[in-house]
Amino acid sequence: MSPNGKKSEPGKNGNIPQMPRAMRTMSFWVLMLILLFVGAQLLESGKPREFQVNYSRFMTELEQNNLSLVTFENTELHGKFRHPVQITYGDKAVDVEHFTTSLPFELPDLLETIRAYSTETHPIQIQIDKPRFNWGNMLIYWAPILLLVFLWFFFIRQMQGGSNRAFSFGKSRAKLVSGDKPATSFDDVAGADEAKVELNEIVEFLSDPKKFKRMGARIPRGALLVGPPGTGKTLLAKAVAGEARVPFFSMSGSDFVEMFVGVGASRVRDLFEQGKKSAPCILFVDELDAVGRHRGAGLGGGHDEREQTLNQLLVEMDGFDTSDGVILLAATNRPDVLDPALLRPGRFDRQIIVDMPDVRGREGILKVHMRNLPVADDVNVKTLAQGTPGLSGADLANICNEAALLAARLNHDKVYSIDFEEARDKSMLGPERRSRVFSDETRLKTAYHEAGHAIVGTLLENADTLHKVTIVARGMAGGVTHFLPDEEKYIYRDREALLDTITMALAGMVAEQLIYSNTSSGAASDIKKVTSIARHMVTQWGMSDKLGPIAYGDNEETVFLGRSITQNSNCSEATAQIIDSEVRDIVERCRERAQEVLEQNRDGLDRVANALMERETISGEEVDLLLKGEELAPFDKEAAESARQLRISKTKPTHERIDDVLSEAGKLELSQDEMDPAAPAEPSEESAPLQDDADSDDSPEKPEN
Repeated sequence: MSPNGKKSEPGKNGNIPQMPRAMRTMSFWVLMLILLFVGAQLLESGKPREFQVNYSRFMTELEQNNLSLVTFENTELHGKFRHPVQITYGDKAVDVEHFTTSLPFELPDLLETIRAYSTETHPIQIQIDKPRFNWGNMLIYWAPILLLVFLWFFFIRQMQGGSNRAFSFGKSRAKLVSGDKPATSFDDVAGADEAKVELNEIVEFLSDPKKFKRMGARIPRGALLVGPPGTGKTLLAKAVAGEARVPFFSMSGSDFVEMFVGVGASRVRDLFEQGKKSAPCILFVDELDAVGRHRGAGLGGGHDEREQTLNQLLVEMDGFDTSDGVILLAATNRPDVLDPALLRPGRFDRQIIVDMPDVRGREGILKVHMRNLPVADDVNVKTLAQGTPGLSGADLANICNEAALLAARLNHDKVYSIDFEEARDKSMLGPERRSRVFSDETRLKTAYHEAGHAIVGTLLENADTLHKVTIVARGMAGGVTHFLPDEEKYIYRDREALLDTITMALAGMVAEQLIYSNTSSGAASDIKKVTSIARHMVTQWGMSDKLGPIAYGDNEETVFLGRSITQNSNCSEATAQIIDSEVRDIVERCRERAQEVLEQNRDGLDRVANALMERETISGEEVDLLLKGEELAPFDKEAAESARQLRISKTKPTHERIDDVLSEAGKLELSQDEMDPAAPAEPSEESAPLQDDADSDDSPEKPEN
């Protein structure tokens, strides 16, 4: 029995797999042709084999009285020699008893000639038969025609729909997930607790609708999952299918629209017809914005197939002919481009926000993805979650997968904390690019640039906490300074925090000016970042004393293109000059503030830059010690490099890698426990966790060749 009480039929819902209809048709016709050919062969198999003999040889044997039987059949003559005759067949000599000869067109006296040679001692039996039906010749002649007819019938059957329609282009391509096959449940979804509560109502309504109907509540027509890419909207839909235990039809928004006119609307009708037959059920449309964009936005006018599809979808969701028990789930990351008619109550009754997870949500997501991994005891999931701010569920899943791949590549017996840290760095910042060889002068300039970011970010009150600064190239960045947010910033950032962010971003360029009296192209991303923040402060966020809380430069968004193509200048030329002046004033004041902070900590700037040149990577705690004038612990460069080589070695077994490192470094002392091939490689200082990139594109200049 199916979940809705209907008896399951064989071959439906995946109970008994059946051969596709097209394959059954093709198999039938192929079988018929094979039987026809075999029958023709059986008819011919009971007759003796005849060899072709030319007319001259026939007359020679006739004159020698070597014929015992002659049969006339149309323009051919069949017969039997009295004594076998040897002829050449191919490259071999064969003895022939039965023969056939093709006759010339007009031989009126041949019959009399044969009778003349027939004597009492050597009689020749003469027969005249009706023409025989030659199956072989018939098949050779009719085979091309039969093949064309067969192909024509095959394609016609392919295009016929299940309900005797001429073509099946309008048939829905939705995939059915049977209610008795739950693959995903709410336990597999983390970081979206509010969304699960909203969707659980729909599951409860499908499971026990009487509880809600007693209170006069009606089942929702639809629920729209809205959120950035990678936050788990499709996964939530799969979880609803697993929890509800009802038929679940899944389809992509792009599957509705084809090159033929009217196909999209036809597929929408067919999808809801299937849903009504299987009610109660859930229909899921992924990437709804493919068909649900705002109507009337097509450039150039004309008939729009997508609008016809949307109109049919609107009618099916809440028109004259609607039925209870069919719930439409949809997912999109572009709710701003959807048609307002879709979002009204009665169609999509609720919009469920699936936002980026907070630190608790990230911790839950990591635990879900670590279920099937052999995680070591030194992995702290909470710390890993705190070090991945702003990442989506898909990003976290990728980090877990990269960590498992790295552990397997390094022959680890488990996935250790060092593997997760390296996977996080690789996912967020790109892999280390130590092959990029810089000159000492370029490395020193990069060190001062990153030291400027680190010092100003450490000393400013409203800046995030410094986690690590490095001059090791990662991705396209020549050096990176990483900050960890003290708390999750969802919507609001006050004016002082924004000014501190601009000041910290400009500190790298200011440090270069302070040391070298000039700047480099490495500040390009910093300048772009601070200009965007300052302009938004003036034109969008009302943080300018001269202009006040007024928005300028509204975007005119064209829904058809999905992006802004023009910007409405709703201000005068004089106001535009004031905007430019205010933006320049904000940036200049922040630059002066960064210069003041660095001049007051000139010794600290040199100490941090020198530490970066020596160690390449230092932590936020070490930057604090350097600013206080304290000395760092001694640094063994050869030992750190040897440990790094040990960690990244991929080709040799573990014990061979350790032997190579010991022979090259000479100073790295490993204990007997560390010599264990199953033990993980010790982390080097520079492989500690890297976090949110505050200056990911800083590359002061190209490396010298």
